[in-house]
Amino acid sequence: MSKPLRKTEPMSTTTPSPAATIVSLPAPAVNLWRGRLMQWLREMAATILPPLITLAVILGVWQIMCMKPDAALPSPARIWSEARDLIVDPFFVAGPQDIGLGWRVLTSLQRVGIGFGLAGVTGIVVGAIIGQSMWTMRGLDPIFQILRTVPPLAWLPISLAAFRDSRPSAIFVIFITSIWPIIINTAVGIRNIPQDYRNVAAVVRLNQIEFFWKIMIPSAAPYIFTGLRIGIGLSWLAIVAAEMLTGGVGVGFFIWDAWNSSRLADIFVALAYIGLTGFVLDRIVAAVGSFATRGTQAS
Repeated sequence: MSKPLRKTEPMSTTTPSPAATIVSLPAPAVNLWRGRLMQWLREMAATILPPLITLAVILGVWQIMCMKPDAALPSPARIWSEARDLIVDPFFVAGPQDIGLGWRVLTSLQRVGIGFGLAGVTGIVVGAIIGQSMWTMRGLDPIFQILRTVPPLAWLPISLAAFRDSRPSAIFVIFITSIWPIIINTAVGIRNIPQDYRNVAAVVRLNQIEFFWKIMIPSAAPYIFTGLRIGIGLSWLAIVAAEMLTGGVGVGFFIWDAWNSSRLADIFVALAYIGLTGFVLDRIVAAVGSFATRGTQAS
């Protein structure tokens, strides 16, 4: 008996497929933005936390030293209890003279804006003119150095005698106090313009106005904004001192009136407002200067 034939499978002619490769996809955009956000938060924490910790330590030591009932100065807790309305509501209006510190600061800022604006324009123009002549700079620089050391209040009697009104007198005090660093720094910046820039201006035949706007101002901008930063700080100091004597509704007169009424807590709150406002003014001028000079301004 013959055996049945066994069916055999045909031989496969296909080659084995190669091993699959794993392709890594780029990280999603969400992770990228999350990383940037975390980096920004770390930078903000490194900037904000140190002064906050320092302020907390100062307030704690202050509270401990002045917590006795017979202490000469009020403690932070006492200031909060006695002057809370000035802190939480700076823009209240209860009468012609009974207004919040926010309105008083704005009134002082208005005077500072006028006086400092005039000082900035005049100081830049005068400094640019003086900076082009070495002999003029040598002759006027000692006078400017002497005048800039005169305290703001020393100019007040002269301004009151000249204008016979408190408002223009305060503006003049701001002007005369803040103009000197602007003039001096602008003149130094003009003197330090590279000679190559002057040669190019002579080659392209720029007139005096074109040379002023296209060469002098951009080249001396770091020096000019340094003078403006010093000037804005002096302006804020001058208006507070002038308002103590000229009266009105400014923050300087508020401090003097609070002293006459023995309201020490109000004085401390006003000092905090003055310090914060001065810091903001300096940061604004510094930011404008950094943008105008593309970061070349000294901080």
